[in-house]
Amino acid sequence: MIRYALRCHDCSAEYEAWFASSAAHDRQVEAGLVACPDCDGVNTGKQIMAPAIGRGRMNSPTPGQGQDDEAFAEFAARTRRHIAENFDYVGREFAREARDMQDDENGRRAIWGQASPAEASALLEEGIPALPLPDGLAPKPPKPDKDVN
Repeated sequence: MIRYALRCHDCSAEYEAWFASSAAHDRQVEAGLVACPDCDGVNTGKQIMAPAIGRGRMNSPTPGQGQDDEAFAEFAARTRRHIAENFDYVGREFAREARDMQDDENGRRAIWGQASPAEASALLEEGIPALPLPDGLAPKPPKPDKDVN
């Protein structure tokens, strides 16, 4: 395992992330899986950090581990593409949209967006199905249309 200090070039957030190897980091960056925890931007870069020197012997990587990383990266990319092409992005209106659809059988459609933990819990308590997308599986939200005057 390797730990990197990362910086988001979009919002300047600094954070750390662990990877199976340097090559695994590079593959995940190429696949768009390394996202900023603050803004979900994928325009990130490594920062200089002090080396961590271990005191024990190194474990050899598990056979096939690189293949697993690649398979997950492909799965995540397919999932993001499927959501972007087949679901309507409703942004922060997710909870309201989900409630509106629950009452209108004909208006139901696949949606995705953001909800606070409290909103998500309330939806489940009301019997409205809603699940969080794991990190790396949500596509980038579409950019809002700008009015040109």
